Amino acid sequence: MKKLFIVLILVSLTIVSCSVIKSFENLARLKYKIDSATDYRILGINISGKRSLKDFTSVEMLKLTAGFIKGTLPLNFTLNIEAKNPGQYDNSIDTKDITLAKFPYKLFLNDKEIIQGDIEKPVYIPAGGSSIIIPLRVEFDIVKSFKEKSLDDILLLLLQAGGVSGSTSNIKLKVKPALGTPVGIIPYPDEITIADKTFN
Repeated sequence: MKKLFIVLILVSLTIVSCSVIKSFENLARLKYKIDSATDYRILGINISGKRSLKDFTSVEMLKLTAGFIKGTLPLNFTLNIEAKNPGQYDNSIDTKDITLAKFPYKLFLNDKEIIQGDIEKPVYIPAGGSSIIIPLRVEFDIVKSFKEKSLDDILLLLLQAGGVSGSTSNIKLKVKPALGTPVGIIPYPDEITIADKTFN
């Protein structure tokens, strides 16, 4: 009975070790890129339809100026991350659906770290070349993050990112994803960088 117990322990440890190794392989297989940034609002003002400073109404500029003088201009937007699981969906042992348990990130705007966050709940990514969008809700006070900039500079920066011709080229994330597995949550060993439009 004792020998059987020892054998069962060794078999269990072997299974767990293989599972951990496979989990790391699955996690490394995932690819990410910034798909888009949407619904930019500064002090509640939607800037998605604006091209230049002239598109702000006089009432909006008065509101923004008052907020700037007070030292507070809350900004919020949704950063959409595309996650792709390129594995082929067949009977191969290497093919696995993946569940992201955690997605702790640092967001950088113009190479300046702005905010840290995480997903609110696990994200399921099926195998077979499937990709999903992970929406990250970003909220911070841009005046406090860019104290050296004028109001016009801040608005021009936001128009570049979230206006009519907005681009996410000045945004990047540093992320350390963690995979949900039968043996627990397994984090990626190092941070990865997620940038604009191109899978890492």
